[in-house]
Amino acid sequence: MCMQPAAWPEPDRLIAAAIAAKYSGKRPRPLAVQVRDRLGQWLEDEQFASAFGDRGRPGWSPSRLALVTILQREENLADRAAAEAVRTRIDWQYLLGLPLDDPGFDHTVLSEFRNRVADAGLEQVALDALLTRLAASGLVRAGGKQRTDSTHVIAAVAALNRLELAGESVRAALEALTAAHPDWVAQRICVPDFARRYGTPMTSWRPPVSQARRDELAIAYARDGYALLEAVYGSSSPGWLREIPAVDVLRRVLVQNYTRIITEDGREVIRRREKEPEGDGLPHGHRRIASPYDTDARWGVKREEFWLGYKLHVTETCDDAPPCTCAPAAAGRVRGDGREHGGGCEQPTFPNLITHVASTEATVPDSQMTSVIDDDLARKNLPPGRHYLDSGYLSAALVVAEHARHGIALIGPLLADTSAQARAGNGYARADFTVNYGTKTVTCPQGKTAAAWSPCTQHGKDAIVATFSAADCGPCPARALCTTGSRRQLTLPPPDLAEAQAAARAAEKTIPFQADYARRAGVEGTMHQATAHGARRARYRGLPRTRLDHVYMACALNLLRLEAYWTGTPLDRQRTSHLARLELSLAA
Repeated sequence: MCMQPAAWPEPDRLIAAAIAAKYSGKRPRPLAVQVRDRLGQWLEDEQFASAFGDRGRPGWSPSRLALVTILQREENLADRAAAEAVRTRIDWQYLLGLPLDDPGFDHTVLSEFRNRVADAGLEQVALDALLTRLAASGLVRAGGKQRTDSTHVIAAVAALNRLELAGESVRAALEALTAAHPDWVAQRICVPDFARRYGTPMTSWRPPVSQARRDELAIAYARDGYALLEAVYGSSSPGWLREIPAVDVLRRVLVQNYTRIITEDGREVIRRREKEPEGDGLPHGHRRIASPYDTDARWGVKREEFWLGYKLHVTETCDDAPPCTCAPAAAGRVRGDGREHGGGCEQPTFPNLITHVASTEATVPDSQMTSVIDDDLARKNLPPGRHYLDSGYLSAALVVAEHARHGIALIGPLLADTSAQARAGNGYARADFTVNYGTKTVTCPQGKTAAAWSPCTQHGKDAIVATFSAADCGPCPARALCTTGSRRQLTLPPPDLAEAQAAARAAEKTIPFQADYARRAGVEGTMHQATAHGARRARYRGLPRTRLDHVYMACALNLLRLEAYWTGTPLDRQRTSHLARLELSLAA
């Protein structure tokens, strides 16, 4: 299928007349109609050119398919329902510029469109184009205020334990090989024996209760997996069998979870990997495959939440609404802010718009995304002047670096001291020591001075290690409050970071900072809205397609917020109960 760039056709006259008749007067027009009337053509086929060839039968316009996908996410429709809506709903046909008798397309076109766009890395095109159009209208701008938060995303695959993972990986490879070359499979394995063990998914039956039986089963799965790989990589087997993705996944799962040794007498010894130091060690969580059907999904943990999947980061504007000049509301008509806003007042409808969406593996810390988000916002010419984040995104180094690189002020509390003494609240934490960077000395609460001041690099970052003498720490009467070793060591940041950290910690305790930082709390409402549109459960397998889905969901949420802005629908930022309204009314 090829792409031939073309402008969106004007809405069909019959459809436009029907829309005008059905939605006359004060009745608001559907979202799709308002998007066409107010935004016009804000997507172009040329923006998707690299995802489509220039030869073959012309297909549907990719820019209009992107619009269908956004509307599909806005209404949480399946592909079949979205394709049917294109054929039957006049508001969608008005937006797409289709005639009344247009037959539409088969629902599989949407899946092919997503695959092409995700594989070409063009998932951000739709959101970037929308933001460019909104920036021209003055609804988003550089140098304003923005806030970011993250949430977990559950993968569209079953959560497997290590035993189920091994068995399901063998089963997935067998299924793929049988579909690709059934004759080869029939010649190389005992089909009835393998069908008995791998004929059904591992999650469809209950594993043995005994730990010994489960260990035996885990070794049996590994033995079958190694035997299958030996057959595939044998010299007499077709070479293209090794290129089947499920075969490579099986190989990686076995390497990550088992050790295999062939003794001198030709005996095969297979053992499960266990954590060090008792076992042979397991790969780090960001490398370990958790499902043979989604090799991007990872196990993540955040506070009390433990999930298999990804992590979603959402950034939105949070600028102050335009000043309101409306008169106070009359008694009995009190709103949450005590005013009765006129029809032309923008304050109750001023939109907070999503400017950035990032989907990552579940093991990626929030702090690694701070600079990535700021870089992407700068690329879009939308860097914030003040960026509100929680402590997971912040560090003193990031505060200094982002201000130097983009002039962005990161607003939020820094992570607290995580040392054992600080966590216990009953000992000498780092804040209890006196540090003098000029004289390169550190003095403990008992008045002793560190014996060594050693600049070094830890985890790729500059640091200073101050070490106290064992002769001072050994007989110290407060040693139990300070260290469990023979002497105390402190790791200190460089002087510029230490100054920034001290200033930030001092500011956190002030009332103006707390009042300003309260602005970040509004992003929780955005995460709730995203969750209501399915953000916490991946619709597709694999990180590229999940990332595309989240971007198009962000476009849909932006259109919903724009609709409220266009129609003057109050956002109800401060919900007021009936009892509270009565109290306000009596007070007035």
